[in-house]
Amino acid sequence: MQTCRRELLDRCLLWNERHLRHALGEYERFYNEHRAHQALDQAPPLRAVPDPIPEPARIIDLNICRHDRLGGVIHEYSHAA
Repeated sequence: MQTCRRELLDRCLLWNERHLRHALGEYERFYNEHRAHQALDQAPPLRAVPDPIPEPARIIDLNICRHDRLGGVIHEYSHAA
């Protein structure tokens, strides 16, 4: 619960119960599908650990996209296609 409070509730102004439920739903999806977890080798609970990139030259050429959630309170990053 501290993670949700620190990463979401302490950073948002919530207007009513409906807004709270929406914010919690977005955070739950982010937490389970995108947020890195140290205990899982930086993988989210509902996704597999990504394959390591063995060649340093490939890291330079990564094209990363950022998706803001909840007005920019939460940021999701992914490889752009």
